[in-house]
Amino acid sequence: MSYLLDVVMRWGHIVFGVTWIGLLYYFNFIQTEYVKEADDGAKADVMAKLAPRALWWFRWAAMFTFLTGLLLLGHILHMRLSLGILLGALMGTLMMLNVWLIIWPNQKIVIGLAAGDKAAAGPKAALASRTNTLFSLPMLFFMVASAHATPLANGGLWGGTDDIAMSTLALLVGLVIVVIIEANAIWGKMNGAIQSVNSVITSSVVLTVLMAGVVCCL
Repeated sequence: MSYLLDVVMRWGHIVFGVTWIGLLYYFNFIQTEYVKEADDGAKADVMAKLAPRALWWFRWAAMFTFLTGLLLLGHILHMRLSLGILLGALMGTLMMLNVWLIIWPNQKIVIGLAAGDKAAAGPKAALASRTNTLFSLPMLFFMVASAHATPLANGGLWGGTDDIAMSTLALLVGLVIVVIIEANAIWGKMNGAIQSVNSVITSSVVLTVLMAGVVCCL
């Protein structure tokens, strides 16, 4: 029964996660780039008919990915948590909060579902969305590694001893990196590292390598 419960929760987490991240990539790599080139009539049609539907699936997929992730964390807590899954879960949680507290409120203004300054709302939503794209690859890396790599390769276990003890230095460095990136999403501005599709993909790969190095080597 425990095995079946574990599989069902992981299956649900993956289904909602695929929907969420797939739509995140759709918005960043396809819709946004299309709207830049479309004529006014096509843009209006996207904002009136397509964007509201896509954003509905996007925000609720984010929420249910988060909720199923919480269930999974609770289920595996007795096995003790690795540094990798802690950092991955932190990035996933921040991504969900970005969706509900930054992207969706500002996108409602952009697509005309709420009153506000569209010129100000658009860049705020875009920055948070680009930040989520930046976080996505390292987050997914840690989610996969937590299930398949050894505790040592995942940075050790919370409460572990000797060779599988979690590195406090790695935890602190990882937290600092994540906090700096999220702080820019809230109070900063779009920069060259995440502004274009190519740059944000490259930066996300680099961040994955950096975070994996912190977890494995510090």
